[in-house]
Amino acid sequence: MKINILKSKLHRATITDVHLDYEGSCAIDANILQASGINEYEMIHIYNLNNGNRFSTYAIKAEKNTGVITLNGAAAFKGKKNDLVIICAYAQIKESLVSKHKPKLIYFKNNSNQIDKIKSKIPIQKNNVISL
Repeated sequence: MKINILKSKLHRATITDVHLDYEGSCAIDANILQASGINEYEMIHIYNLNNGNRFSTYAIKAEKNTGVITLNGAAAFKGKKNDLVIICAYAQIKESLVSKHKPKLIYFKNNSNQIDKIKSKIPIQKNNVISL
């Protein structure tokens, strides 16, 4: 059996702009795509931390070393400049390989879209997490 599992995550990335009339749904700095293992035209899921919108689209390359992450076309209605988002890509793998799987988790420096660290594991959530 195959399951869908987290492949890559851009954690708390900042939307740098929105373009209603631009082709393509989410442009991401080519260096960030490479570091995360997200491919151009790959399906991605975007979770907007500012407004709660959650949607699927695809990634396109933005110019290297710019920190650009834009919402384009219809996706432009799902967020605005400076919104914080989580962008995820998923993959199908054999269930027997789950214990060996290591996602690429990208964390950014203070709303800059400059990569701070890359991890492959999310810490176990403790019981003392503060609720909203």
